[in-house]
Amino acid sequence: MVQKLVFILLVLVACPFASANDLSEVSNYRQYSELFSSSGQPSAEQLAVAAEQGFERVIYLAFTDNETAIEDEDRVVKQLGMDYVHIPVDFDDPTLADFKMFAAIMGQDNSVKTLLHCQVNFRASTFSFLYRVAVQGVPILEAKDDLDGVWAPNEIWFRFIRSVLADYELSPACKDCDWGSNEFID
Repeated sequence: MVQKLVFILLVLVACPFASANDLSEVSNYRQYSELFSSSGQPSAEQLAVAAEQGFERVIYLAFTDNETAIEDEDRVVKQLGMDYVHIPVDFDDPTLADFKMFAAIMGQDNSVKTLLHCQVNFRASTFSFLYRVAVQGVPILEAKDDLDGVWAPNEIWFRFIRSVLADYELSPACKDCDWGSNEFID
């Protein structure tokens, strides 16, 4: 425990620009509830802030060889006392199996404060949308408004959304939902 606190203090002292009270500087950061947030790639300093704010689990949905990935992010997260889960999701080929693995991890203990991230929050915001709708029962329009605040899924990701929702016997259609040109893709 003492090592964890020393590590956090060293990171925060070394980077005074990192706010000790706010994660809003992480690209596309979104807080969906007290226990669940998503974002783009946080820095090591921002991960320390997340630990300080009570996050207990970090799930990473991109590949570790991405140019903006943190080297040894797994070690950084573990040294901060948080659990680390890596699900490498191919941006050009997300799968139902990827989502099922994510949902299973979230379902192991839904009382764990979790930060889900990728590089810019496209993968993570989509997985968040799907989890909130398919598992947590959040109304699709509410979850879609949050997704729209990050990006408009391209054809690949819209097909992925449809396939995951279909697996849960749900549809992406809703009153006032606008999926743009993707709405009519079969």
